[in-house]
Amino acid sequence: MLAYHKTTEEEKHAICEWKYDGVYSIYNSIPYEEQVKTRRGFANPKNNYYSFFDGSELIAYINLVEKETEVLLGVSVAPAFCDRGYGQKICKTACGLSRQLYPGKPVCIQVRTWNMRAVRCYEKAGFRIIGEPVTITTPVGEGLFYHMTAD
Repeated sequence: MLAYHKTTEEEKHAICEWKYDGVYSIYNSIPYEEQVKTRRGFANPKNNYYSFFDGSELIAYINLVEKETEVLLGVSVAPAFCDRGYGQKICKTACGLSRQLYPGKPVCIQVRTWNMRAVRCYEKAGFRIIGEPVTITTPVGEGLFYHMTAD
């Protein structure tokens, strides 16, 4: 069983140091100090972050953002722990947490269409693609995303 709690300031600094390789480098964070200055990412008060641990090891974090009709889930697994099955467990736990915090609102994920590793993970966790891909502008530019909803 993975443990989780609200993300601490110390953990936010540590997570911003995670570095992904290749095409996944798009997920590298800007320094936490810069996020605080611009009130983005970890410093955006609309975000609701939780850190996940396997024993004492910080392996991932999630973000739950309440929208008008649904809850947007963001998931990020530390580079050293990708492809180890953690994502499915974290998504399932996050859906349970979301149901407690935001009863009656479905959980959705927006995932880049080229990130099939994440799409497969989310599908195994009970999410399915809804509709056609949409273009979304992010801090790193435009991207094509699937909208996925938990069953």
